[in-house]
Formats: sequence, C-alpha cells, structure tokens
Amino acid sequence: MLRTTTEILKPIRDKVEAGERLTTEDGLLLESPEVPLPELGELANLVRERKNGNAAYYNINTHLNPTNICVYRCTFCAFRSDLREAKGYWMNDEQVLARGQEAVDNGCTEMHIVGGLHHQAKYEWYRQVVSVLHDAYPTLHLKAWTPVEIDWFCRLTKKDIRWVLEDMRDAGLGSLPGGGAEIFHPEVRNQICEHKADSRRWFETHRTAHELGLKSNCTMLYGHIEQAYHRIDHLVRLRELQDQTGGFQTFIPLAFHPENTKLGDERNIKKPSSLMDLRVMAVSRLMLDNIPHIKAYWIMLGVGTAQVALAYGADDIDGTVRHELIYHDAGATTPEIMSVAEIEQLIREAGREPVERDTLYHRVERSAAGWQAKEAIVAAV
Repeated sequence: MLRTTTEILKPIRDKVEAGERLTTEDGLLLESPEVPLPELGELANLVRERKNGNAAYYNINTHLNPTNICVYRCTFCAFRSDLREAKGYWMNDEQVLARGQEAVDNGCTEMHIVGGLHHQAKYEWYRQVVSVLHDAYPTLHLKAWTPVEIDWFCRLTKKDIRWVLEDMRDAGLGSLPGGGAEIFHPEVRNQICEHKADSRRWFETHRTAHELGLKSNCTMLYGHIEQAYHRIDHLVRLRELQDQTGGFQTFIPLAFHPENTKLGDERNIKKPSSLMDLRVMAVSRLMLDNIPHIKAYWIMLGVGTAQVALAYGADDIDGTVRHELIYHDAGATTPEIMSVAEIEQLIREAGREPVERDTLYHRVERSAAGWQAKEAIVAAV
C-alpha cells in the first residue's frame, strides 16, 4: 500500500520542527516528485522565517566583468570569447574607474567583479582592477574573483592560494563571490568544465579565505545534466565546510541558461521550469541549516519566480544589478537593472519587509549625506 504524501513527509517535518539536521537520504526524498511542492515550500518557509523573520534583503550593487576573453571553454558558458572574436573586450584602468564612478554616483555599496581568464593578462592587471577601484572609491565594497580565478592567479604568480588572497586583500578585496562551484561531483564536473579548478581547489580557496577573515558566498549551477543525487551531494559538501569555518554568508542556486552555450546546443537542454527552481530553492534552505541566507537571484530566476521564492526558503533578492552580462549572454530575458522602488515593491507584493543591506549583511541607512552601514544582521541559528 502506497503511503500518503503526509506520511512520507512526516519524519522530515518532525526533524525540521525540532531543528534537527536532514540527511542525504532526506534530501533525496525532498527532491522526489512524490513530495508536493507546496508542502515542501511550507517546510522551507518555516526554516526561512525561523532564521530571518519576515525580512527580505537587497542591496544596491553593480557588476564589473573586466574581460570576457578566456582560456577555458566551459560548455555551459555563453559569456566567454576568444581573443580575435568581435565580441571580445579587455578593459583598461580608465574604463574600470568609469564603472566605479557610475556605481558611486548611483549609490552602490557593492561591486561584484568576475570575468574571463585572459591568456595575455598578467596577474598585476587583475590586482590593479581591484587596487585602482579601492583607492579611488574606498567606500565601495569589492566582492571579487571566484576560486577559478584565484587558481589562475596562483598559476600566473607561482604562489599559493593564501598568498594570492592576502595580496588581493591588501589591494582592496572585501569578500569572495560564490561562482565557479557549478556541480562538485566529478561525474558532472568533468563533463561541463573539465579543465578549470576542480572542487578540491574551490573548497581550498574558500577555506583559506575564511581563515583570513574574508566572508564569501556559495553557489550551485543546476538544471543541465546533473541529477538529484549530484545536487544533494553538492549541498552536503557546502554544509560540511560551513560547519568547519562558518564563513559562508549566502547560498545562491543558479538556474542553467542554455541559449548560446555548447552544452545547451549539444544536449538540447531547456531552461529549468519555475517549479524546478522553487523545489531547488526549498531543498537548499532545508539542507543548508548552517548558512544564514538563501538568495533568489532575480536575474536568473525571473522577477515573478524570485518573488514566489521568498515563500520557498529565500530571504534575499540580490540587488539592483547594473551591467550584468554573463547570464544575459546566455539568454536571460530579465531587465538589466531594477530600481530600488521596483525591488521594494516586488518584496512587499510577496508579503515581506524590504531591508537594504551591505555586502557583509549590515543594515544600510541612507540620508541626504549618503549611506552608512549600521547594525549587523544576525540570522537565528
């Protein structure tokens, strides 16, 4: 006799209500279509509100991709370019500083910096991207360089991860983004990005950053060739490092956009459905019990799905996001920027309280004189 859905979920619901950790087997069950999405969302929302109440966080931020020329040819990427392609570019100091000025003029508190691994660029150029911005705009938090880029810098300098991170921190690096994680399991990673930094290097970079006092985010790219087991394995690995370091601030599930990618073309992969987006969001919130925040990145999810995600485990909507290129090159049809008024409206429409934060999760207070970071936002354990 088949069990009802309520019976299937009852042991997990009991664990969640008691604040107990879910196992890999629990996560696989939650990934099953036998578990109705609304019931899964209800459980994720319980954890979300336990940790962050009714708040939904956002920031005023901008993106900087200093070059799209890249030595790697990841099959899921539509952003990269070869040196001689018409779309290839490589910014100089003047262009980088102009972006910094634009960010400050528009009230940004954060610049998110990632890009290609240009085979002709020296390490000093990457460092200078950070240093010229920090020197000119010291109040702008620079969240820069994924472990893939840090690994490349190690190759360029013949130095270890700690040396590179310390040197970048001296230049003005404030924290690390979560990109480059993709899927950790080698069954998948070896097919979609076999030549770039592996999962061991990804974890070593974040572990070292945390030891140095640098906070970071973490991500997962889903909806391509991976299976449920690979996603749960990915989440468990993140949870294990967070147990050891406590340095992750936010987890961002990233939906694969197949347009203009080799992986999408060869495998005929379609973009994940909104239902899959919400299931991954909810499962992530339930599995990652020790990571304070879960982000619904509206650029990738779409505004409507991001709104609904605020009831499926997410407590952060990202920000205004100027100059996002990576996912728009892969077919994202979302706006390239949203105003604060638009962000706050979508949050209120979802029944949440909008709260502006800075990169390190302090409440932001604004006045005619500018902005100030106030008290730290502390999620409940």
